[in-house]
This record gives sequence, structure tokens and C-alpha cells, in this order.
Amino acid sequence: MRLYVIALFCLQLPTIPTQAQWDLEDSRTTANLRGIVNVGGGVAWASGTNGTVLRTEDGGYLWRTCTTPSGGEHLDFRGIQAFDASTAIVMSSGRGDLSRLYKTTDGCQTWKLLFTNPDKDGFWDALYFDHDHQSGWILGDPVKRQFTIFSSDNAGRTWMRQRNAGLKARAEGQGAFAASNSSVCESNGGIEFGTGGSEGAYLYLTTDTEIVLSDPSSGATKFEHQIGWERNEVPVGNHSESSGVFSLAKRWNLMTIPPREVKIAIGGDYLRPDDSAANAAWTDDRGKTWHVSQTAPHGFRSAVAYDADSKTWIAVGPNGTDVSSDDGRNWRALHPNAALHDAPDADRNWNALSLPFVVGPDGRIGKLRDHVLKH
Repeated sequence: MRLYVIALFCLQLPTIPTQAQWDLEDSRTTANLRGIVNVGGGVAWASGTNGTVLRTEDGGYLWRTCTTPSGGEHLDFRGIQAFDASTAIVMSSGRGDLSRLYKTTDGCQTWKLLFTNPDKDGFWDALYFDHDHQSGWILGDPVKRQFTIFSSDNAGRTWMRQRNAGLKARAEGQGAFAASNSSVCESNGGIEFGTGGSEGAYLYLTTDTEIVLSDPSSGATKFEHQIGWERNEVPVGNHSESSGVFSLAKRWNLMTIPPREVKIAIGGDYLRPDDSAANAAWTDDRGKTWHVSQTAPHGFRSAVAYDADSKTWIAVGPNGTDVSSDDGRNWRALHPNAALHDAPDADRNWNALSLPFVVGPDGRIGKLRDHVLKH
């Protein structure tokens, strides 16, 4: 969906504010950053407007500006997936052929165009690759009354379109949000994704079924017994074009028998950034039944992630940062700490997360302080 503006424990939470969280870093760019991925070992990549791609190999101490892909100078790189210090795939979002994939294997010195959106009315929202770095998916807004899903099983070299009745949706009433490249997450060897729009917010969940795959370039089709889709309504957003689920994240609760999957959906209405109504929900049954957060985040939130070390969920948006330590049932705000010389806006103006990093407009990059959530 086109987005043009700005970018485990059931315990009663304390009412005192939590202080100090993000150390602001020098990105050496003024691009609006929406793509961020932490590879590990000090390596992370970020992406944004005007063909911007950034890379660090020292944990964020120094961010280097990559060579811009040829023809990508005016593209909006909303998503990035990286595999190591040398290899990454970046996704641009825009109408028709402004949605593209580029790949580098030499530390972003050179780029190869992998795939261009074949749908003139299409718009790509998110890119996801599995841990094997071979299986990848592109999520796009509905085209011909179906959400667009392209999948690859060879590290992005070729892509096949998924066609399935479970992806049915009207472009006039449904869409995904290209806000943080986190409206998708892994599910049973595939993906699941969150949506919004005037017809409401939904989680599209994978099921076992027969699907049709087609090659956009040759028109060849084949049938495979793979994942299909079902959708379940999510109580996030206000049934407007600018509202719905913007980000999904999950963890496994190993304290139950059998273990249960806990999932958080974050969003709201990006045109009403200070509105706390219907902006967070949680589920522990794969997304079939959703519950509204009892104490909501303090405004629209575009990204959510789980910090396993502190057992804490963290959500970010234009007006602040919130955390939850009871699996999304209650949220509390994080605030800058003047005693630690935090910038007064260190908690806000954020678009996307890949812990410990967060990115936002005007080249903003932050890094979560070590142990700050352990209290």
C-alpha cells in the first residue's frame, strides 16, 4: 500500500516510566530509512529513499554509503534482506516497474537487477528471505483481485507468482503497508502477512493446499501441493485506507505443553500518529483468535520486534517507543534520559526495527543500549 507520509509473563506492569534506550548514530545521509536488517557479528544493512543503501561492519560505529544500483537513483528502497557482509538484496517500492529487486555479492560495490514488477498497477510492500537464504517471498498489493505473492527457491535468481483463492482481495478495500518491511513473517516454511484498509485488518495465514505457480516472463504454469491461505480478522486499525496492521513479530512460548506461538500485530492509523486506539493486538493460537492490548502503545506504531535476552517486545513509531514484558497485553513508554545525555527526541521518529538497530526519516539510525531492557 502506498505510504507517503512520515514516514511472557502475565504480570501487572509498573507505572514508572522506563528511561534510556537508543544511542543515535551518524548515518551520513538524509534519506528516509525504512529498511534495516541486522546480520550479526557487527554487520548490518539499511536502505531508504533516493537509492540509498548503507552498511556497517563494526556494530554501527561507522555506516558506509553503498554504490547506488544503476537506474536506482530515484527509487525508494523500502526493504532489504542481507545474508552476510557481502551479500544483500534490496527491494524498491513504487507503482509498476518502480518496484524492483537488486542484489550485491561484493559488499555493495556492484549490483545486479534481479526482478522488476511485471504488474503495471502493482506495488510491492515487503521482502522476506528464510534462514536458508534460498527461499524468498515478495508481498505486493492486490492485482486482479488477489494479493501479489512472488516466491523464489534459488536465492532470488528467478521468481514465480502464487495464485490461490485464499489470496482474494479487492485493491479498493485491502492492502499491505510498505512502512517497515515487517508486515510479513515466517510461517510453516512460507510467510504470513498483515493487511489493512477500509475493509479492515487481517492476518493471511498459511494452510496446506494445492497452488498454481506461474512464471511472469514465460507464462508457464505448474501445480504444487504447497501452502495455501486463510485469513482472520485482526482488531487493529479503524477501517480506513490509512490504517491496519503494519508489523508482525512472533516468539515461541516454551513454558506451555505443547509450546505455543505468541504473535504481536502492531499498527493503527498513520494519518493519526498520536491515536492509541486499536493499534496493538496479540494472539497465542497462530492468529486465529486475537485480543486487543489492555494498555496500548502511545500512538501509531510501524514496527515491532522481540528481544529474547530481556523477554521484551519493543514497538516504534513517529511519536515514541513502547515496550511490553507480558506478550503484548500491556505496553509502557520509553523516554530519553537527560542524565545520560540522551537527545530529547531519542525515543521517536522511527520507522523500522532489526534489533538492536532502529531507523527513521532524515537518516536517523539508533542502536539499543546493552542491557537497557533488563530491569
